[in-house]
Amino acid sequence: MSNDRLRQFQEILGQHADLAFFPISSDLQYLTGVPRDFPNYGNTIHPGDWLEGAWITPNHAPVLPLPRMTAEFGGLNRLEGLDIRVLGDWDDPSDMVRGILEGFNLPANPRVAISNFATGETVSHLQPILPDAVWLSATKLLHPMRVLKTEADIELMKEAGRITEAAFAETLTSLRHGMTELEIVEEVNFQLRKHGSLGQSFTTSLYNSGPDHPLLWGARMESWHRALNPPVSILFDFGGIYQGWCYDFGRTVFFGEPNDEARRVHRLIMESQAAGIAALKAGEATTTATDRAARKVIEDAGYGETFRHRLGHAIGMDVHEPPFLTEGDETPLQEGMLFTIEPSIMQVNDYSARIEDVVVARPGGGEKLTHGWQDLIVVD
Repeated sequence: MSNDRLRQFQEILGQHADLAFFPISSDLQYLTGVPRDFPNYGNTIHPGDWLEGAWITPNHAPVLPLPRMTAEFGGLNRLEGLDIRVLGDWDDPSDMVRGILEGFNLPANPRVAISNFATGETVSHLQPILPDAVWLSATKLLHPMRVLKTEADIELMKEAGRITEAAFAETLTSLRHGMTELEIVEEVNFQLRKHGSLGQSFTTSLYNSGPDHPLLWGARMESWHRALNPPVSILFDFGGIYQGWCYDFGRTVFFGEPNDEARRVHRLIMESQAAGIAALKAGEATTTATDRAARKVIEDAGYGETFRHRLGHAIGMDVHEPPFLTEGDETPLQEGMLFTIEPSIMQVNDYSARIEDVVVARPGGGEKLTHGWQDLIVVD
């Protein structure tokens, strides 16, 4: 647990609220080190799990109530430095929360900050317990801390990037014409774990296109089973996890002999990324200006409509964090902000390309955390 982080947040909290609640989430892991597990697609529940999370005041150490199943089977009862309260399977969670709150000597009409990650069920149970509370966002209070990464944080993200690149390198040795998208995705996910990641930081995705291989979005059950036969461009989008930090990475692979168009779109996205990295100037530029610098390269080449998304997003203990490198987000860049810079050209019935690295905003321009495979990767 980072005591410095917790103390800093408690000072901020004292200026705005009397109490804060954080469920098990990136917010709580950032503040206290309470780990998150790899998520499930379908929801799983334990008796009383709506109270699962930490209560923090400006002057009290975190109190962490947990259902017995989470405390025992999740191993969280081994955590040190936290006041852990374990709810029995048949105990009343509301009674436990009332007891915790009584120990804080809250004023009338307390100001209660609650994380954006809290569920509706949690809020619906807390409202009758704190009927006179004034509610505000604890995530918003924490954001100014989370957006600026320390050099120690950046080193952890570099390790997440190292794991991600190692997984990609191993995956490349397995690539063969005729593989399905599903086979490649599962190889990536296996290699991430093999090289030290808890799992994929988000759903591993491939975007594949060519004249005989139309690009599909959001149809995994269809795209997963298509054989990737040349000529086709294969766009990787995935990332590893290290000590709670999430990486996001992208490269382009070509099956077969790339023609002039395939090489041209790849060259353009590399030039676009270089322009975006150069524009990521802390203390000088804004998020919008960075997006414009990278986007101009692709627009000037006549491919503007195929750059279908923002240039990038802040990243850290979550994959997508604010602010965003996009038109209309005028956030001034500060040193220590981490962003993805991920230009792409996505053509539905022709060849596509994308590149993605995590980049630190610095006074003279961005510093990339991953550096491999700057040329189009060809599997012939």
